[in-house]
Amino acid sequence: MDNPVAVWPDLRYASWRETATTLQLWTQIVGKIRLTLTPWLNHGWQVPLYVTARGLGTSPIPAGNDEILEIEFDFISHRLLIRTSRGDTRELPLEPQTVADFHRRLIDLLNGIGVAVVIHEMPNEVPNPIRFSQDLTHAAYDTAAAHRFWRALVQIDRIFKLFRSSFLGKASPVHFFWGSFDLAVTRFSGRPAPRHPGGVPGLPDPVTREAYSHEVSSAGFWPGNEAFPQASFYSYAYPEPAGFRGRSVTHGAHFDAKLGEFVLPYDTVRGAAEPDALLLDFLSTTYAAAADAGGWDRAALECPIGVPGQVRPL
Repeated sequence: MDNPVAVWPDLRYASWRETATTLQLWTQIVGKIRLTLTPWLNHGWQVPLYVTARGLGTSPIPAGNDEILEIEFDFISHRLLIRTSRGDTRELPLEPQTVADFHRRLIDLLNGIGVAVVIHEMPNEVPNPIRFSQDLTHAAYDTAAAHRFWRALVQIDRIFKLFRSSFLGKASPVHFFWGSFDLAVTRFSGRPAPRHPGGVPGLPDPVTREAYSHEVSSAGFWPGNEAFPQASFYSYAYPEPAGFRGRSVTHGAHFDAKLGEFVLPYDTVRGAAEPDALLLDFLSTTYAAAADAGGWDRAALECPIGVPGQVRPL
């Protein structure tokens, strides 16, 4: 486990394309259950999933007036686990099955424990969306690939949380957005942003505008998709300040003009002598590019990286 290549698993997109597509749709179903039952929180922070010791989970969701519900993808035993504060437990095997079957079986399990929920069935942020209950196309599930993906998220979540500890200003949790299928962490300057023009494919304009209501420097990781079939780390600023894309950042990263983001390939991190240090440098230098170009008050917003068990010095 001390070998960085073993700790950072192979995530070549072509090797698990079908499973990645199916899994994204399954996470959207679970995420939309959370969305339907949870009060709105600024920037849509009430909807993501979180990396857990076994996979990806919702955290507590309101279920009725006085109970809570949790749903977790377990990528060790390959089950979807459902738990309530009443003591109810149900599970659904994670195995090759259509999105329609996954949707039906999950809703049936929830109905069986008294959690009635109807979600908006059209997927978000995917090309050629099919209603969940009618999707008989996507049905792949490779257990080894799903486990590798989660193991990568474990490492990335750990470094993202370390990076988050060095910021005093408003910052998002480290969370997994099921629409775009990425793990992200966002820092805020504290200033409002110009109204976002909208137009993000598969995402309602009011959601986009609320998410980008304030200036941000946002970084994340996505495993790849058909349009960009390479697992990569990314970092962008909204609104993009003048000179941002020309700033010097960590070695191995570049600005992708089509995406409008700095990009660092996952394989570059995976193959580095010190993957943790390289990823942390990417996060730090791309944030500095956004903050310096955007005129953020860095002295007021930043602090040293947190140390376990030690109070932040004042």
